[in-house]
Amino acid sequence: MTTTGSDSTYDPPADPAVSAAAAAVEQTPPRTDRRVALVTGASSGIGAATARRFAAGGWHLLLSGRDRRRLEETASGTSAVLLPADLAAPDGAKMLAEAALREAGRIDLLVAGAGIGWAGPFLTMPHTDIDRVLFLDLNATLHLVREVLPAMVAAGSGRVVLVGSVAGAVGVREEAVYSAAKAGLAAFAEALRQELRDTGVGVTLVVPGPVETGFFARRGRPYHRSYPRPTSAGRVAAAVWDAVSESRDDTYIPSWLTLPPRVRALTPGLYRKLLDRFG
Repeated sequence: MTTTGSDSTYDPPADPAVSAAAAAVEQTPPRTDRRVALVTGASSGIGAATARRFAAGGWHLLLSGRDRRRLEETASGTSAVLLPADLAAPDGAKMLAEAALREAGRIDLLVAGAGIGWAGPFLTMPHTDIDRVLFLDLNATLHLVREVLPAMVAAGSGRVVLVGSVAGAVGVREEAVYSAAKAGLAAFAEALRQELRDTGVGVTLVVPGPVETGFFARRGRPYHRSYPRPTSAGRVAAAVWDAVSESRDDTYIPSWLTLPPRVRALTPGLYRKLLDRFG
């Protein structure tokens, strides 16, 4: 039952997963005095840069990705623990969350940075690639958050960082499915933030524009637009650090990227004319 209005209250039934997590938190002593961050997609790009930034800030890092060698490069010079995982595999999210909690005893921060892209006309996009992009960029992230959240809620603290994209805020032609997946993350972040109110757990949506990483090469098409210019993964990582430190709900990199969604919302006709002209 859902109730609305300032005089209405609703006490949901106890979640067995949260109750079990609370019991585990009470029984399992912390394995480190430092705050613990689980970073996915940490083998390259934004994930790797974010992991290095938080390691420099004194956090204990749990790094996940599919390429163990590249994870080792990210972890070089730190005390980070490697948890290679394939989030596209059955129960991949569940296995990663369980391994992370076994290793560190708790997760104070989840940075969900794993994802892939695909560029080209939607009419030529293979069905298998539609499924792959949606699963890795949206479904797998939701499943991982679902696995990690009970322990955070039981502890009464924590933060989930979701790495979105400006494509999810405005829609980008020839990146229709990627845009859809990132738009889904944005809506999920907003809804989840409301659900977690008063639990001590926060949700941050990070919205970068194009970033200078191997993402474009892996998606099969280089970045060809003259504007906006790609920013560095280090700049995004610094923005993630600031957002977590200041408990921000949203952060755009660069900050002017808040403007296109506003134009789209206020004057959709003008917005589409600008898209037709400038892409």
